[in-house]
Amino acid sequence: MSRRAAISVPGEPSTSKAQDAYAYVELDDPAVHGSAMLAEECALAIAYNGISHAVMMVSPSAVEDFVIGFSLSSAVVSGVEEIFDVRVTRSGDTLNAEVQISNRAFWALKQQRRQLAGTSGCGLCGVAALEQALPQLRVLPPSPLPPAAHLIDLRTRIAGVQNLARHSGALHAALFVDQHGEISLCREDIGRHNALDKLIGALRQQGRSARQGFVVITSRCSLELIHKAVRGEFATLVSLSAPTNLTVRWAREHRLNLIHLPHHSAPRVYSPAPDGQ
Repeated sequence: MSRRAAISVPGEPSTSKAQDAYAYVELDDPAVHGSAMLAEECALAIAYNGISHAVMMVSPSAVEDFVIGFSLSSAVVSGVEEIFDVRVTRSGDTLNAEVQISNRAFWALKQQRRQLAGTSGCGLCGVAALEQALPQLRVLPPSPLPPAAHLIDLRTRIAGVQNLARHSGALHAALFVDQHGEISLCREDIGRHNALDKLIGALRQQGRSARQGFVVITSRCSLELIHKAVRGEFATLVSLSAPTNLTVRWAREHRLNLIHLPHHSAPRVYSPAPDGQ
């Protein structure tokens, strides 16, 4: 019998409820009326073995994927087999995730307990210690870069699969492009870190290798996304926004392939470093 129980989600809260259209008038002509779908946002509280750990604002879609991905990418657990059960309940605009993890993982969590600032902005806000902001990460095995052909028209293809953003906007996406160059998974959220956590969780739940393809993020490429990509064991991270100098250094040090896809230029490979640099 597997140590990890099946994930149960009472009431299916992982799927967004039907959205309402919000009326508006134009600023320069109040006589012009319209309506728009807006992104849904909920407060999610996560507790491990009955102990509250974090509260953050998320989009209420693929919540179980997010909880698993967050647990992995934040190093709460070292592997999905240490997550025994996830129960998510919803009440109005709040979600509660009760997560059962192994005794080993729970003991380690208590040793490095910190209060996370759960916002959809900077994922490092509220980190109490520098060693947690700049953690020791496992160096990935080297991996070849993806074929350039797999990045052709990628921005257009991404727009075609961002179903939530198409109707409401205000959403980041993390996508997985498989070894054939096809977008096989897309996860969206108001928080860019949340979107990547959802993607990590989805891959693990489906038993798919993160190295058989590459991950794409539609947001700014900051250091905490490098942390998550390395912990998620991706071979290559493609960002639609330019990386910072620190993210390039960390990607190179940890053998994470890092590619920037500008709007009107050819893809730029920042990691691995060009010969002689």
